[in-house]
Amino acid sequence: MMNLIFAGFGGQGVLTAGLIMGKTGVDVGKNVTWIPSYGSEMRGGTANCNVKISDGKIASPFVTKIDILVVMNMPSLAKFEENVVSGGVVIANKTLIGQYNFRKDIQVYEVDATRIADEAENPKGANIVMLGALAASGAMFDAEITWKGIENFFLEKGKSNPKNELVFYTGFTETSKKEI
Repeated sequence: MMNLIFAGFGGQGVLTAGLIMGKTGVDVGKNVTWIPSYGSEMRGGTANCNVKISDGKIASPFVTKIDILVVMNMPSLAKFEENVVSGGVVIANKTLIGQYNFRKDIQVYEVDATRIADEAENPKGANIVMLGALAASGAMFDAEITWKGIENFFLEKGKSNPKNELVFYTGFTETSKKEI
C-alpha cells in the first residue's frame, strides 16, 4: 500500500493532483481512497489530501505515516515532513520552498514547478509539473501511465489543455534528486 499526501495552498491544484493519482490507480486496477482537507479560505488557505493506493483492501482512508509527500510550499513541508517514513519520498516545489535542509533519511526530488508552469504560460499547471516529478522519481507510476491518467482525467471532464503535456514532461525531465 502507498500512502500519499499532496499539500500546498488552496488554488495550487493539490486536491486535483491527488484525484488524478487516485483515478490513475483505479484505471490500473488498484483500490484507492482520497480524502480532501482544506481551510475555509480555499484559494490561498491550506489544502491537502490523503491518497491511499493498494492492491488489497484499505482499512482506513487516513494517512498517518507518509510514503510519498508531494509538497507545493514551505508551510506544507513544515507541517508534513516529520510524518514521512524513513526511506520515504518527498517531491518538492523548489520554486516556493527554495533551499531547505531536508531530513537525511528520506529521498528528495526537487522541481521548479511554479517557474515551469509560468514559463509555459500555464500557471494552473504547477500541479501537473509535480506529477511529472513524481513519475520521474520512480516512486509511483511511470511517465506513460501517469500522463495517460492526467489526460483521461481531463477528457472525462470535457477539458483539454495541450500545455499540460508540455509541463508534465518538462517536470519529468527537469526533476533532480537532491543529495542530502
